Amino acid sequence: MFRSPPRASGYFRTDYAQDLALVQTRLEGVAVAALTIALAAFPFCATAFYLDLACQVFLAAMGALSLMLLTGYAGQISLGHAGLLAAGAFTAGILFREFKAPFWVTLPAAAGIGAVLGVIFGLPSLRLRGLYLAVSTLALYFVVAYLGGEYENARGFSTGIMIEPPAIGGFTLKNPRGWYFALLAAAAAALLICANLLRSRTGRAWRAIRAHETVAEALGIGIAGYKLLAFVISSAMASLAGALFAYYRGFVSVEAFSLFLSIQYIAMIIVGGMGSLLGALLGALFVTLLPYLIEAVVMRLPNAQSYAGALFALDYSAFGVVMIVFLVFEPLGLAGIWRRLQGYFLLWPFKYRPVAGMRK
Repeated sequence: MFRSPPRASGYFRTDYAQDLALVQTRLEGVAVAALTIALAAFPFCATAFYLDLACQVFLAAMGALSLMLLTGYAGQISLGHAGLLAAGAFTAGILFREFKAPFWVTLPAAAGIGAVLGVIFGLPSLRLRGLYLAVSTLALYFVVAYLGGEYENARGFSTGIMIEPPAIGGFTLKNPRGWYFALLAAAAAALLICANLLRSRTGRAWRAIRAHETVAEALGIGIAGYKLLAFVISSAMASLAGALFAYYRGFVSVEAFSLFLSIQYIAMIIVGGMGSLLGALLGALFVTLLPYLIEAVVMRLPNAQSYAGALFALDYSAFGVVMIVFLVFEPLGLAGIWRRLQGYFLLWPFKYRPVAGMRK
């Protein structure tokens, strides 16, 4: 049952049940139902190219959600996200190539390896802050990339570790439409897990630690335990996303997990809006589609072929410009823009007026 809080000045919660509800109003319920129908119908009217784009967005959303838990809510900076994705992908690849392990073994194993890495590289977070913590997590990327590269060289996998599509019974997941629904379900599950975590005591503790660690400790929150838990959960989710990426692409290679990938995930949560699950989803969508949008625009210019060699540089340049623009002019990200638009239409034709003492 959906409850409708008073709307004179927007949405207000009047009891704890409303605060804990995932869907709080009838309008939100209708929006969720419409989105579900649209997502279910999309693969039946989309080409293989657009299905691939959607699958890339779902994979990016899983990684962005995991990083949002760690950085956006728990306040722990990490530059090693690409290393966690690579760890999950290599775990799945190695188990498949060496032991012919099925996906229901490799996926939990990838999550377990991610959790172990989360413990190992989360321990410095108990002592380090800010830039020093970021550099310590950066070491995670280099360690995993080195080990993955050494394995490829030792086994002679010059083009990467090839992985066969996951199969259960007589069904093999290899067509674009099947992958679309599988990755959509995985991304939806990740979103539900994150949403429920944030509604729990753990989520409230993470918010308190991010707001003011000293005050949180004075309130009786176990700082060390909750910090480490944030690293473990985030790392496990990221490694699981990396394993799914390996199965989706059909191979694992160190080149697929460059340091730039870590920067991309940081950009997703910055552009999307820190401290917002919606922001993680919007950021994943925006950052994933941005290179394709740039390419589409460039290809429409006169003498487009002459710009083909500069596309890579244009992607990097646009990426940097976008990050600077959002950091300077829109620190709340795409989620902040969405909230302002939502508030405008909810309050129209009324407007907020500043308190007299707050006027400049």
